[in-house]
Amino acid sequence: MRETPPDILYQDDWLLAVDKPAGIIVHGDGTGCDTLTSELVAWGCVYGRQADELQALQRLDADTSGIVLFSLRKTTQPAFDRMIAERTIEKQYRALARGIIEMETLELSDPLGRNRHDACKMRISPNGKAARTTVHILDRITADDRGPARTSILVDLHTGRRHQIRVHMAGCGHPLLGDALYGPARRDKQVKGLMLHAARMAFEHPVTHEPLEICAPVPDRIAALL
Repeated sequence: MRETPPDILYQDDWLLAVDKPAGIIVHGDGTGCDTLTSELVAWGCVYGRQADELQALQRLDADTSGIVLFSLRKTTQPAFDRMIAERTIEKQYRALARGIIEMETLELSDPLGRNRHDACKMRISPNGKAARTTVHILDRITADDRGPARTSILVDLHTGRRHQIRVHMAGCGHPLLGDALYGPARRDKQVKGLMLHAARMAFEHPVTHEPLEICAPVPDRIAALL
Protein backbone atom coordinates (compact mmCIF):
# COMPACT_ATOMS: atom_id res chain seq x y z
CA MET A 1 0.00 0.00 0.00
CA ARG A 2 1.21 3.52 -0.76
CA GLU A 3 2.48 5.78 2.01
CA THR A 4 -0.31 8.32 1.55
CA PRO A 5 -4.03 7.81 0.90
CA PRO A 6 -5.55 8.67 -2.49
CA ASP A 7 -6.73 12.26 -2.84
CA ILE A 8 -10.51 12.59 -2.61
CA LEU A 9 -11.81 15.19 -5.07
CA TYR A 10 -15.54 14.86 -4.34
CA GLN A 11 -17.78 12.73 -2.14
CA ASP A 12 -21.48 12.54 -1.29
CA ASP A 13 -23.82 9.74 -0.25
CA TRP A 14 -23.79 8.16 -3.71
CA LEU A 15 -20.61 9.18 -5.54
CA LEU A 16 -16.89 9.32 -4.87
CA ALA A 17 -14.30 10.95 -7.14
CA VAL A 18 -10.62 10.14 -6.60
CA ASP A 19 -7.40 11.51 -8.09
CA LYS A 20 -5.67 8.28 -9.12
CA PRO A 21 -1.86 8.37 -9.02
CA ALA A 22 0.07 6.98 -11.95
CA GLY A 23 1.36 3.44 -11.45
CA ILE A 24 -1.68 1.80 -9.89
CA ILE A 25 -4.57 -0.08 -11.50
CA VAL A 26 -8.22 0.61 -10.70
CA HIS A 27 -9.50 -2.99 -10.58
CA GLY A 28 -7.87 -6.26 -9.61
CA ASP A 29 -6.20 -8.09 -12.51
CA GLY A 30 -5.71 -11.47 -10.86
CA THR A 31 -2.12 -10.80 -9.78
CA GLY A 32 -3.02 -9.84 -6.20
CA CYS A 33 -1.34 -6.42 -6.44
CA ASP A 34 -2.80 -3.37 -4.75
CA THR A 35 -5.51 -1.50 -6.60
CA LEU A 36 -7.04 1.93 -6.23
CA THR A 37 -10.23 0.24 -5.05
CA SER A 38 -8.46 -1.78 -2.34
CA GLU A 39 -6.46 1.25 -1.17
CA LEU A 40 -9.63 3.30 -0.71
CA VAL A 41 -10.95 0.64 1.65
CA ALA A 42 -7.62 0.09 3.43
CA TRP A 43 -7.15 3.80 4.12
CA GLY A 44 -10.68 4.16 5.46
CA CYS A 45 -11.80 6.50 2.69
CA VAL A 46 -14.99 4.46 2.58
CA TYR A 47 -16.40 2.39 5.42
CA GLY A 48 -19.29 0.20 6.49
CA ARG A 49 -21.76 -0.71 3.78
CA GLN A 50 -20.11 1.71 1.37
CA ALA A 51 -16.94 -0.41 1.39
CA ASP A 52 -18.96 -3.47 0.38
CA GLU A 53 -20.79 -1.60 -2.38
CA LEU A 54 -17.83 0.42 -3.73
CA GLN A 55 -17.68 0.06 -7.50
CA ALA A 56 -15.51 1.92 -10.02
CA LEU A 57 -17.59 3.45 -12.80
CA GLN A 58 -14.73 3.78 -15.31
CA ARG A 59 -11.07 2.95 -15.40
CA LEU A 60 -7.81 4.55 -16.37
CA ASP A 61 -4.70 2.78 -17.60
CA ALA A 62 -2.20 2.05 -14.82
CA ASP A 63 0.21 4.73 -16.11
CA THR A 64 -2.51 7.38 -16.50
CA SER A 65 -3.36 9.58 -13.54
CA GLY A 66 -6.46 11.61 -12.76
CA ILE A 67 -10.16 11.39 -12.00
CA VAL A 68 -11.82 8.04 -11.35
CA LEU A 69 -15.48 7.88 -10.32
CA PHE A 70 -16.87 5.32 -7.89
CA SER A 71 -20.44 4.42 -7.06
CA LEU A 72 -21.07 4.06 -3.31
CA ARG A 73 -24.52 2.43 -3.35
CA LYS A 74 -25.85 -0.48 -5.37
CA THR A 75 -29.36 0.99 -5.34
CA THR A 76 -28.26 4.05 -7.33
CA GLN A 77 -25.40 2.50 -9.30
CA PRO A 78 -27.62 1.82 -12.37
CA ALA A 79 -28.19 5.58 -12.73
CA PHE A 80 -24.43 6.15 -12.83
CA ASP A 81 -23.88 3.19 -15.17
CA ARG A 82 -26.46 4.72 -17.51
CA MET A 83 -24.64 8.06 -17.41
CA ILE A 84 -21.39 6.32 -18.39
CA ALA A 85 -23.05 4.27 -21.15
CA GLU A 86 -24.80 7.30 -22.64
CA ARG A 87 -21.52 9.29 -22.61
CA THR A 88 -23.07 12.37 -21.08
CA ILE A 89 -19.86 13.24 -19.19
CA GLU A 90 -17.59 15.97 -20.50
CA LYS A 91 -14.03 14.63 -20.19
CA GLN A 92 -10.83 16.63 -20.55
CA TYR A 93 -7.26 15.41 -20.28
CA ARG A 94 -3.94 17.22 -19.94
CA ALA A 95 -1.03 15.68 -21.79
CA LEU A 96 2.37 16.30 -23.34
CA ALA A 97 2.87 15.21 -26.93
CA ARG A 98 6.20 14.59 -28.62
CA GLY A 99 7.35 17.27 -31.05
CA ILE A 100 5.91 20.65 -31.97
CA ILE A 101 2.31 20.62 -33.23
CA GLU A 102 1.87 23.53 -35.63
CA MET A 103 -1.92 23.54 -35.82
CA GLU A 104 -3.95 25.16 -33.05
CA THR A 105 -6.59 22.39 -32.96
CA LEU A 106 -6.65 18.79 -34.14
CA GLU A 107 -9.83 16.83 -34.85
CA LEU A 108 -8.94 13.12 -34.79
CA SER A 109 -11.61 10.63 -35.81
CA ASP A 110 -9.87 7.50 -37.07
CA PRO A 111 -11.75 4.35 -35.98
CA LEU A 112 -9.92 2.11 -33.52
CA GLY A 113 -9.68 -1.67 -33.27
CA ARG A 114 -7.56 -4.26 -31.51
CA ASN A 115 -4.06 -4.95 -32.75
CA ARG A 116 -4.13 -8.50 -34.08
CA HIS A 117 -0.39 -8.92 -33.45
CA ASP A 118 -0.28 -7.59 -29.88
CA ALA A 119 -3.17 -8.14 -27.46
CA CYS A 120 -1.96 -5.25 -25.29
CA LYS A 121 -2.32 -2.68 -28.06
CA MET A 122 -5.00 -0.96 -30.11
CA ARG A 123 -4.58 0.39 -33.65
CA ILE A 124 -6.21 2.64 -36.20
CA SER A 125 -8.42 0.36 -38.26
CA PRO A 126 -10.99 1.12 -41.00
CA ASN A 127 -13.10 -1.69 -39.55
CA GLY A 128 -12.73 -0.49 -35.96
CA LYS A 129 -15.16 1.37 -33.71
CA ALA A 130 -15.86 5.07 -34.13
CA ALA A 131 -13.61 7.30 -32.02
CA ARG A 132 -13.39 11.07 -31.78
CA THR A 133 -10.74 13.16 -30.05
CA THR A 134 -10.30 16.97 -30.10
CA VAL A 135 -6.86 18.35 -29.24
CA HIS A 136 -6.29 21.98 -28.23
CA ILE A 137 -2.75 23.36 -28.19
CA LEU A 138 -1.78 25.08 -24.93
CA ASP A 139 1.97 25.61 -25.35
CA ARG A 140 4.91 24.61 -27.51
CA ILE A 141 8.21 23.89 -25.77
CA THR A 142 11.51 23.44 -27.57
CA ALA A 143 13.94 20.73 -26.49
CA ASP A 144 15.84 21.57 -23.30
CA ASP A 145 17.59 19.82 -20.44
CA ARG A 146 14.18 18.71 -19.08
CA GLY A 147 13.09 16.81 -22.16
CA PRO A 148 12.68 16.67 -25.95
CA ALA A 149 10.62 19.15 -27.98
CA ARG A 150 7.04 18.84 -26.79
CA THR A 151 3.58 20.33 -27.03
CA SER A 152 1.30 20.82 -24.03
CA ILE A 153 -2.25 19.85 -25.01
CA LEU A 154 -5.77 19.83 -23.63
CA VAL A 155 -7.81 16.91 -24.97
CA ASP A 156 -11.59 16.61 -25.23
CA LEU A 157 -12.50 12.93 -25.24
CA HIS A 158 -15.82 12.44 -27.03
CA THR A 159 -15.77 8.63 -27.07
CA GLY A 160 -14.16 6.17 -24.69
CA ARG A 161 -12.22 3.63 -26.67
CA ARG A 162 -9.32 1.81 -25.08
CA HIS A 163 -6.05 3.81 -25.38
CA GLN A 164 -7.94 6.30 -27.57
CA ILE A 165 -5.84 9.40 -26.89
CA ARG A 166 -2.59 7.47 -27.05
CA VAL A 167 -3.40 5.80 -30.39
CA HIS A 168 -4.81 8.93 -32.01
CA MET A 169 -1.78 11.01 -31.00
CA ALA A 170 0.64 8.35 -32.20
CA GLY A 171 -1.35 8.11 -35.44
CA CYS A 172 -0.93 11.82 -36.18
CA GLY A 173 2.82 11.63 -35.58
CA HIS A 174 2.89 13.08 -32.07
CA PRO A 175 2.80 10.21 -29.54
CA LEU A 176 2.52 11.15 -25.89
CA LEU A 177 5.77 11.57 -24.01
CA GLY A 178 6.60 8.55 -21.90
CA ASP A 179 4.33 6.23 -23.89
CA ALA A 180 6.28 2.98 -23.97
CA LEU A 181 3.51 1.21 -25.91
CA TYR A 182 2.87 3.60 -28.81
CA GLY A 183 5.87 5.93 -28.71
CA PRO A 184 9.35 5.49 -30.21
CA ALA A 185 11.62 2.72 -28.99
CA ARG A 186 14.10 5.19 -27.53
CA ARG A 187 13.48 6.37 -23.99
CA ASP A 188 13.89 9.93 -22.74
CA LYS A 189 15.72 9.76 -19.43
CA GLN A 190 14.17 13.04 -18.24
CA VAL A 191 10.58 11.83 -18.80
CA LYS A 192 9.20 10.02 -15.77
CA GLY A 193 6.20 8.00 -16.89
CA LEU A 194 3.30 8.55 -19.26
CA MET A 195 2.38 12.22 -19.67
CA LEU A 196 -1.40 11.78 -19.59
CA HIS A 197 -3.78 13.00 -16.87
CA ALA A 198 -7.59 12.95 -16.59
CA ALA A 199 -8.00 16.55 -15.45
CA ARG A 200 -11.70 17.44 -15.62
CA MET A 201 -15.17 15.88 -15.69
CA ALA A 202 -18.47 17.73 -15.86
CA PHE A 203 -21.93 16.16 -15.77
CA GLU A 204 -25.38 16.28 -14.24
CA HIS A 205 -25.47 14.24 -11.02
CA PRO A 206 -27.81 11.31 -11.81
CA VAL A 207 -29.32 11.31 -8.31
CA THR A 208 -29.49 14.99 -7.29
CA HIS A 209 -29.66 16.31 -10.89
CA GLU A 210 -27.31 19.13 -9.91
CA PRO A 211 -24.52 20.19 -12.32
CA LEU A 212 -21.19 18.88 -11.10
CA GLU A 213 -17.65 19.74 -12.18
CA ILE A 214 -14.67 17.81 -10.83
CA CYS A 215 -11.05 18.81 -11.47
CA ALA A 216 -7.75 17.14 -10.63
CA PRO A 217 -4.57 19.27 -10.51
CA VAL A 218 -1.77 18.60 -12.97
CA PRO A 219 0.63 16.14 -11.30
CA ASP A 220 4.29 16.91 -10.65
CA ARG A 221 5.60 14.61 -13.39
CA ILE A 222 3.80 16.71 -16.03
CA ALA A 223 4.26 20.09 -14.35
CA ALA A 224 8.04 19.53 -14.31
CA LEU A 225 8.08 19.54 -18.12
CA LEU A 226 5.76 22.52 -18.68
